Amino acid sequence: MRAERSADVRPASITPMTTADVLEAPPPRLTTADAEGVARTAFGIEATAKPLVSERDQNFRLTDAAGAGWVLKVSNAAEDPGVVEMEVAAVERIALVEPSLPLPVARPALDGSSIATAHIGETHHLVRLLPLLPGRNAGPGELDAVSVRDIGELVARIGHALRGFFHPAAGRTILWDQQRLPLLFRHSALVEAGPRRDLLERVIERFRARLPALLTLRSQVIHNDLTLDNLLVDEAGHVTGVIDFGDMAHTALVLDIPATLQSLVRERDDIFDVAQAFLAGYASVVPLEELEAELLGDLLAGRMAQTILISAFRTRQYPDNAYIHGWSEPAWVLLEQLDAVGFDEASRRLAAMAIQPMRSSVASDEALVARRAVLGSALEPLSYRRPLHLIRGRGAWLEDADGRRYLDAYNNVPVVGHAHPRVVDAIARQSSLLNTNTRYLHQHVVELAERITASMPNELDTVMFVNSGSEANDLAWRIASTVTGGDAGLVTDWAYHGVTARIADFSPSEWNDDVRPDGVETFAAPNTYRDPFADAADAPAIAAEEVQAAVARLRERGGRPAALYIDSLFSADGIFTPDPAVVRALVATAREAGALWVADEVQSGHGRTGGGLWGFSTWDITPDFVTLGKPMGNGYPIAAVVTRSDLVDRFAKATTFFSTFGGNPVACAAALAVLDVLEDEDLVARAATVGDSLRGDLSALTDRHSSIGDVRGRGLIAGVELVLDRVTREPDRELAARVKDEMRERGVLVGTTGRHGNILKIRPPLAITADEAVVIPTRLGQVLTDLER
Repeated sequence: MRAERSADVRPASITPMTTADVLEAPPPRLTTADAEGVARTAFGIEATAKPLVSERDQNFRLTDAAGAGWVLKVSNAAEDPGVVEMEVAAVERIALVEPSLPLPVARPALDGSSIATAHIGETHHLVRLLPLLPGRNAGPGELDAVSVRDIGELVARIGHALRGFFHPAAGRTILWDQQRLPLLFRHSALVEAGPRRDLLERVIERFRARLPALLTLRSQVIHNDLTLDNLLVDEAGHVTGVIDFGDMAHTALVLDIPATLQSLVRERDDIFDVAQAFLAGYASVVPLEELEAELLGDLLAGRMAQTILISAFRTRQYPDNAYIHGWSEPAWVLLEQLDAVGFDEASRRLAAMAIQPMRSSVASDEALVARRAVLGSALEPLSYRRPLHLIRGRGAWLEDADGRRYLDAYNNVPVVGHAHPRVVDAIARQSSLLNTNTRYLHQHVVELAERITASMPNELDTVMFVNSGSEANDLAWRIASTVTGGDAGLVTDWAYHGVTARIADFSPSEWNDDVRPDGVETFAAPNTYRDPFADAADAPAIAAEEVQAAVARLRERGGRPAALYIDSLFSADGIFTPDPAVVRALVATAREAGALWVADEVQSGHGRTGGGLWGFSTWDITPDFVTLGKPMGNGYPIAAVVTRSDLVDRFAKATTFFSTFGGNPVACAAALAVLDVLEDEDLVARAATVGDSLRGDLSALTDRHSSIGDVRGRGLIAGVELVLDRVTREPDRELAARVKDEMRERGVLVGTTGRHGNILKIRPPLAITADEAVVIPTRLGQVLTDLER
């Protein structure tokens, strides 16, 4: 036995043949010893071989001593070498266009070629060594609508990646190309006479009538066999491998749909529900033309006829091949299901499903154009490369205009879950009764203030209501500057605290590069991953020096600090959880300089940190002000400043305060319902337990992905810092952006944060369950694997 480069050696006995000839030729009959010998001599791999199922070729799983896995693919002796070369080139093309797709890119042989020729006695076979992709074949009943939709997207992405690709071998005659179905009609005589044969003949006649239209559809090289046999998935139903490009053909692009759909609906009663999910995913990437949509029903039936007819003559040739024997019955069942509905009605339903996602896409495109026209150029860009058009949410899930669901691992506003029924009911009930302002008596605002102050240190006895976190921070500034006489703020160097004129000045993450407001000075956030704070034994002293230096710079400009603002999770800076002594040093130094401390709980409050309702409580020091916002009404606008009555009394001597909508009855009803749900559903404790588990799973990814430099956080917020190199810790902003977009494509929404935008911000609603949270690290691991490939 020997292995040679196919480009150099092409034995005279091998002549190009059509795939019809290949289907009639016997499959290879290598022994496991033969396969091990080919792996050794052609590819330099010492491995143990185990046979895998196949139709006309022969496949072996190879496992080396270290446990690494490969697939040795042995082509039928009658296979045209050009066809094998086409398969290799097509995989390489798709990998170039869609690098995140899990594809079997061939490993070069010892001589550098992708294809070797193995000589077994007098028979010659082309062989390739492919990576053993992770995952398993799923049964159709295992996949939910989200997984089916994702498969629809994947099929379309592969077709899109092959657009413009061509190889001379793509023009071959292959009986799995439905345009060649008439070549199989003669085999209908092999089907026993009776109702099933009559059904088959009716399908054949319908196909004859529609063949001219099929030949006019847009055509290109397609995979043509993306069935569940050729897709590997993980336990969550996510595709981890695309295999077997042996049925590729230059044919109608739409034929990828029935090839996949027939396997997804096998042995299922809900065939149209499955079809709707699949078509929504496919059309979101490659919208169907009207005629393609109209023909879908007959093309699905045609694929079943194709399967039945090929099985009929192949099983007679190879009666011992169990793989071939398993095709026919599921095809008959699906044909009978379509017939029971009526082929015309089935075609109408499938066409409507295919067109509807196109209309949703058009609606989204129109909304995007309108948004740009009327909302202006200053509005922050949309979150993802492919805009997300959301229409509803429930719990930790969001749904877009096409019906696709996304796990929300980013938005902290719906703290108790999107559209929580108790919050919705509270808002609706109060709206139906009264909504006015705090110039009138109402119990809700008093009750809410009492419950908030009861959850705070005793000194914090007064609540002032506004409508947003920005307003809360602005009001805190007004009080602090009035009471202290100061005119400047102290903030961390990449903080975000809001959008009012003054508070925007206190938000360095929003500054333009050439703009630095006068009334503010910054100091380094206590970054637990980078110097000077990382692993520093004297971190509290470093923190004090940072604030001292900031105060000195202010005084050089004639400024006087009035307030120190600290986000209790340093969310915009990069999500840091320093030792409490570090924060106490920051606060003590600022207070010595005359500043009051504002604990910004807009992102960290309402149980996010898992150690109680408020994040600052970890530090064992009482703020002068606590500002609340985003999650307070679970999406209904309400915010507050919690402070000491003595500070408010001094402020009141200079001015009074009133907000038209601040503390209105409907907003207070929403906020009271949020507090009730947090308590009744024990969501703060859930934030702690689910958050610990989530960060543990995220940290476990560091063993497999060197791009993860650090995982940190507290409760249900996590930061995953992506780096180019763990030694230099150079930030990888580009990877973080790609991961965020790819996570969106795979149904999980995350954000990015930090000065370099290289930190993934994971911040789901507290309503997320442990089972739902597992999806986040699972998808992240898959995305990193694909992008790193």
